[in-house]
Amino acid sequence: MKKTYLNLALAGLSAVLVACGGKKKESTSENEVVDETNVVLEIEKPQLKFGFIKLTDMAPLAIAKEKGFFEDEGLFVSVEAQSNWKNILDRVIDGQLDGSHMLAGQPIAAQAGFGRQAELVTPYSMDLNGNGITVSNDVWAKMKPNVPKGKDGKPIHPITAKSLKPVIQEYKDEGKAFKMGMVFPVSTHNYEIRYWLAAEGINPGMYTANNIQGQVDADVLLSVTPPPQMPATLESGTIYGYCVGEPWNQQAVFKGIGVPVTTNYDIWKNNPEKVFVLTKSFTEKYPNTTIAITKALIRAGKWLDTPGNRQEAVEILSRPEYVGAPVNVLANSMTGTFEFEKGDKRDMSDFNVFYRYNATYPFYSDAVWFLTQMRRWGQISEAKSADWYASKAKDIYKPEIWKKAATMLVAEGKIPATDIPATDGYKPATTEFIDGNKFDGKDPIGYINSFEIGNKDK
Repeated sequence: MKKTYLNLALAGLSAVLVACGGKKKESTSENEVVDETNVVLEIEKPQLKFGFIKLTDMAPLAIAKEKGFFEDEGLFVSVEAQSNWKNILDRVIDGQLDGSHMLAGQPIAAQAGFGRQAELVTPYSMDLNGNGITVSNDVWAKMKPNVPKGKDGKPIHPITAKSLKPVIQEYKDEGKAFKMGMVFPVSTHNYEIRYWLAAEGINPGMYTANNIQGQVDADVLLSVTPPPQMPATLESGTIYGYCVGEPWNQQAVFKGIGVPVTTNYDIWKNNPEKVFVLTKSFTEKYPNTTIAITKALIRAGKWLDTPGNRQEAVEILSRPEYVGAPVNVLANSMTGTFEFEKGDKRDMSDFNVFYRYNATYPFYSDAVWFLTQMRRWGQISEAKSADWYASKAKDIYKPEIWKKAATMLVAEGKIPATDIPATDGYKPATTEFIDGNKFDGKDPIGYINSFEIGNKDK
């Protein structure tokens, strides 16, 4: 194979490449770009092992493997289910995994000073939305009279925590703590259930140096349960509700043990959820491999959001080596619907988004949002400057890697150039939250101070 250099002007990419059977275009000037066909990156580390948790939003990894997108990039990838989020974090940091499906908050917390410290980065955002909040049948029976109904007699969505507030008070009056589950202290689920509760004046508790459970002054006691264990933990009565990704809300419906009351699409429309994470040292040691991984995942995201592909995706995910849930449970949310109370199935075409709305692009503003929530609830113990938020976001989220990968895909004709967003890395300010509050990623201090419950900074 002949080594050459490919100059891709759109991204300013200059990387060592290998031409596989390509033909050179006749040069008319010494400055003309050489045109090669069938060009791939020179891969420094072709054998890779990635981790994931059994959730539908790991789908880009499964699809990149099963549809041959990794192999197209010269990568030979094994993907392995992990027991919990802490295990995933530790195994990536320790080098037992080359990369992993991960909670968006994990690489952010690792660099922001909460939990285990490490230099982790993400060049690829895996999805938007995909979570729900489910309560037990008993809690739902007590909530339901407080929920407004439409002309058809069905609950009007979104259902806010206002309907849960008197139920919590009833438990308190009986001397019982109201307990709910989430998947990890820095998970989107933790921040979403906190946001949903606090929007109606319910205090989900604060983190302090002496209370790392985040239960100081709490009206609701939140605790960690791994996603696949959520339905069984609810059924046992250990918790009365939970926030988790799919298929574990729909599993509660199918088992008849609980009712999803809201989704994170209603809490924050088109919110970022999982990310693909590598160590900073991996990206520096294997830059071409990093770009190749990102290329394959971008293609997987596009395939997942191409009409007509979701049923096949569901069948792939149902395999025991991936999510291992029944096809009908997975399809309930993955194919454009979501079932709340049994029989109340509603169209939700954007419940799982893997590519549309620039879902794969790692926006700095997404990282800033997670940092503001860590500060709001006390996981970040001291006030920080606005510049600190911007700097941390840029340390962790790597759109420059994403752009190199996407630009190569454009040159190869695999995605249109219009799929590369014209952005400075920040999304426009939005009020598309359940409480209508405004989030501007460039004003993190103002955002933190806009909430009634939580820390306030100068």
